[in-house]
Amino acid sequence: MTRYITPEKFYIQPKTDSRLLVIDRLTGTLNLQSNSGQISAASSCKEFCGVLGSIQLLAGQYLIIATQREYVGSIAGHNIWCLTGTEILPYCRSTLHLNAEQQIDNTTYLSMIEQVLATPYLYFSYSYDLTHTMQRLHGTGPDFLSQSLIDRADQRFVWNGFILKDFRHPEFKNFCLPLVHGFLSINQISMNGCNFMWAVISRRSVYRAGTRLFRRGIDKGGNVANFVETEQIVEYQGDRASFVQIRGSVPLYWTQLPDLRYKPPPHIQDVGEEEQQVTCARHLENINLIYGRQVILDLVDQRGAEGKLQSAYGATIKHLSLPTVRYEPFDFHAECRRMRWDRLSILLDRVSIDQDDMGFFLLLRDGSLASIQDGVFRTNCVDCLDRTNVVQSMLARRCLTQMLRKMSILKLEQSVEEFSSLERVFKEVWADNADLISLQYSGTGALKTDFTRTGKRTRVGLLRDGVNSLTRYYKNNFSDGFRQDALDLFHGVGEVRSPLRVERGWRYITFPSVLLIALAMFVTCAILPAEYSTESLLFLLFWGSMVVATLSTILKHGPEFVDRPRLVFM
Repeated sequence: MTRYITPEKFYIQPKTDSRLLVIDRLTGTLNLQSNSGQISAASSCKEFCGVLGSIQLLAGQYLIIATQREYVGSIAGHNIWCLTGTEILPYCRSTLHLNAEQQIDNTTYLSMIEQVLATPYLYFSYSYDLTHTMQRLHGTGPDFLSQSLIDRADQRFVWNGFILKDFRHPEFKNFCLPLVHGFLSINQISMNGCNFMWAVISRRSVYRAGTRLFRRGIDKGGNVANFVETEQIVEYQGDRASFVQIRGSVPLYWTQLPDLRYKPPPHIQDVGEEEQQVTCARHLENINLIYGRQVILDLVDQRGAEGKLQSAYGATIKHLSLPTVRYEPFDFHAECRRMRWDRLSILLDRVSIDQDDMGFFLLLRDGSLASIQDGVFRTNCVDCLDRTNVVQSMLARRCLTQMLRKMSILKLEQSVEEFSSLERVFKEVWADNADLISLQYSGTGALKTDFTRTGKRTRVGLLRDGVNSLTRYYKNNFSDGFRQDALDLFHGVGEVRSPLRVERGWRYITFPSVLLIALAMFVTCAILPAEYSTESLLFLLFWGSMVVATLSTILKHGPEFVDRPRLVFM
């Protein structure tokens, strides 16, 4: 596509259509026009990759377009791209109609949009529907395939669905470029004299999107936080196989808001047992409609701070007694303590029959359907990140062995683990998937990925986990409010307003200032004296006590010091 900018209009010219999409910069109206030389020769001209949408901010409307892309690979003969560059174009020519504070807030809103677009990674295709699994696509008819990509997309996974709303008119739908947020890796593998394609796609849901501690649990619509659908695909000589897993927050009303503690305890909201059960049932029934029966793998600790959450979840599932749901609790940390990661085989043994019964989707090269996946594993821990990643990769490896045997790439007695080249790629891809899904939700890479990459826990991995844990602590407490606002703005959840700043209480400035002074004085008293006297020791004791007392007071009033979202009240 090519975009032309004049003082009054944006012109968008596709390569396959002679008509222009014309956007009036003053009124914001869109219309299609024949190209009859109406574009001024003095206009700014530039090629770009696609229209991502538009959004209303304080200064007015902004057009968002994709300017750069990187080739990832092909699936079913369709090219897949990763978004690597964007441009945000204002409809208005200046922001002089805003006062000084509004101009600052408008710049902040633009920074939010830029942050969402820069979060790795966003994927798209001009001809393949990345939002659907292979099995869902196979179940569609000619009418479905004749629709535009935005019309036939699974709206759960269209990351820019909200900002595309102005382009959903029948005349403009072909200009829409749906984005999928998550992870995608396409690999060409050679083994046993066979060359095949193996891919992993993770699709992040737009519903209840957010950051690690500001988005937990479920909403009234049955949508859960950190819901991700992960599909493993194999293509070999026209045969196509697919295996799907999902993850998502514990489907109850619960929170875990940051308060400066390293790990704030989960809090089950007091909405009544009936409301918890009704909403949980709504979520599980929605999953059943899309995926069929489900096996819930609950990896939450059964004791300690997580114990109440696990107990409430188990009790709710037991009360609902849904025939299409099987609940399998597994206390990951208790079972695998002291680095006994081999004990994960216990869980795998428990669900192996379920996985065999569930099967996988297999479409043969002649167009006949050999098998379908009947059901899904729904895995969760508290974050649905680290523990969940480990278990999902184990289920994926077991299924990959079954797929390759069925396609005659592996012999019946062979498994993926026996082929070091494939096993190495498998571990790297699933560890990369874990890191990306974690980065998008928590702000850091995943923990425990040394096990995914190497098959064992290492001291280097433990050190890396420590660094990531400290980084998570900082981001979750002091920067995730902005990130949550950015996601709420991008998905149309938060209201654009000004002033955006939130008044802080007197403690917000006072106590950190006192802490810095006390800490500076304590260090000074500790290092300056050539020898300690009674007086210097008393000074040291006094300032040390001030540090402890001030720090304790800050922790007591922790929520007042946390960076909280401003667009949606928490």
